[in-house]
Amino acid sequence: MSRKIVFMGTPDFAVSSLDAIVQAGYDVAAVVTVPDRQTGRGLKVTFSPVKEYAIQHNIPILQPEKLRDPEFIAQLSAIGADLFVVVAFRMLPQMVWAMPPLGTFNLHASLLPRYRGAAPINWAIINGEKETGVTTFLLNERIDEGNILLQQSTPISQDDTAETLHDRLAEMGSKLVTETIDGLFNNAIQPHPQPTTVTPTPAPKIFKQDCAIDWNRNAEEIFNFVRGLSPYPAATATMNDSNGNPVSMKIFATEYERNVSTDAVGSIIADKKNGLKIAVKDGFVRILSLQISGKKKITADEFLRGYNVSDWKLIL
Repeated sequence: MSRKIVFMGTPDFAVSSLDAIVQAGYDVAAVVTVPDRQTGRGLKVTFSPVKEYAIQHNIPILQPEKLRDPEFIAQLSAIGADLFVVVAFRMLPQMVWAMPPLGTFNLHASLLPRYRGAAPINWAIINGEKETGVTTFLLNERIDEGNILLQQSTPISQDDTAETLHDRLAEMGSKLVTETIDGLFNNAIQPHPQPTTVTPTPAPKIFKQDCAIDWNRNAEEIFNFVRGLSPYPAATATMNDSNGNPVSMKIFATEYERNVSTDAVGSIIADKKNGLKIAVKDGFVRILSLQISGKKKITADEFLRGYNVSDWKLIL
């Protein structure tokens, strides 16, 4: 007998899992995603990536404004799904996650209980972690605290950014999702509580005001901060130009070197030999790519060919 699944998700990260479920031949009876939004100057209506996928594969779509809406609850109940699968979606009320007989499980991009919250990929890199992974777990009334179903780990390299780690975890997660579905359908997974021997790590949502680089941190911490926010939402810095006008920019890639320096923290070193470097307390951070507000993304060499920054000042 075919068992029905309802999938809930929004961004590209969720599409990987939805596609894996479809390709594995499971019966996705409906997709739940966010309502359409008007964006840009022309207020163009845009669909979530999950909705776009559902349209292409003729999967019924539900887009409730409120997850407690009686009409939505009635529609969801009428589907008669055996299992709900959640990937990168909103917090569900109990009346939703408790509805299917096999429960509701979520894919989270960390090794729970490490990095509970909205931005686990970013914070793992920012904090200099050497390992992360993906976890499937049963939802309960507390965010990211339900019983674990399956986990898989992956190393974080010095070359990883939020983008590369996002893509790798999306692929890993999609496979873990189908393994979890198969295990639940066949009663082959025993959920277990999250370990109390591991200290939970917060991974709160990152806002624009959180993206400014603190140049008083050490070189490696700044390097990790930049790659943990690259390419989106991107670390930011501000310099005053020759006329004292602030120039805001996003920083996408850096290198760092540790050494003893007599340069004051925040000093700008810019020449053909060094490229664009910023002095920090334990060395230098070399900026490799950036984007001035309102301009296109460029390399540091391109930036230096277009701007004379010999008397610019970094705003700390």
